[in-house]
Amino acid sequence: MSRLDAHQPEARIGKVKEHARTDHHGDESMAVIEPIVPSSPLVVRIGRAHRPLRRAVYEEIQRRIVDGRFQQGERIFEDQVAQELDVSRNPVREALQALESEGFVELEPRRGARVAMISTERANELFELREALEGMVARLAAQRRTPVQLHGLQHLVQLGADAAGAGDLAALPALNTEFHRRLGDAANNSMLADSVERMSQLIQWVYTKRITQRGSKSWTEHLRIVDAIADGDPDRAFSEACEHISNARRAYVTDQLAAVGPAAARSTPSSTE
Repeated sequence: MSRLDAHQPEARIGKVKEHARTDHHGDESMAVIEPIVPSSPLVVRIGRAHRPLRRAVYEEIQRRIVDGRFQQGERIFEDQVAQELDVSRNPVREALQALESEGFVELEPRRGARVAMISTERANELFELREALEGMVARLAAQRRTPVQLHGLQHLVQLGADAAGAGDLAALPALNTEFHRRLGDAANNSMLADSVERMSQLIQWVYTKRITQRGSKSWTEHLRIVDAIADGDPDRAFSEACEHISNARRAYVTDQLAAVGPAAARSTPSSTE
């Protein structure tokens, strides 16, 4: 099942069972993913997949944070997660340490782990970084993309527009993440693509609500970026990408101000600039 399937966007693992495998580097635990087969048509049946156990546990906890099953500020209990995934506590502890380094989790001495809270300051910093990177990515993509990469971007834009038009909001965050990842690949700059890739899950987590709210508007902006790339116009691609991030930022700020009320909005006029 492709992760680009707009009609089945959510992957869940069932039990993660530990198997021993020895190679010339020594012992390495591997995860065998046995999917839960739910009744919902929106769940990907991912089949069996083998990858390092610590990575499988990391990805599952991250997925639960990004999709909201673990809410901001919620405590994560190592023993509970270990029991749910049918693993020992060690890979869970390693996964939480890795997630802390990436900003998803906070580890407190003698209290354990909790999902990080996203402050307005942190969100603004991420927007500033995104605008700088995405503009550069789009400019380079207009100069360096291959026909295959262009076709992939155009296909993704169509998938996103179709999902938004059909009201399939659950598909949009993953499609948005994949669009920006492929845009990074089309720039043909490995360091830049790695930077975009590292931000992708954090961006999806912070802005999932805004991605679904903006819906078709966001995918119309994606189409403009891709059209500029197809035309080989780096300046227009840069401008469209920066405008896209700016619009996302305005939507985020508007939503935040609505959440805290009119009094707070009056006290922070510069936040909409």
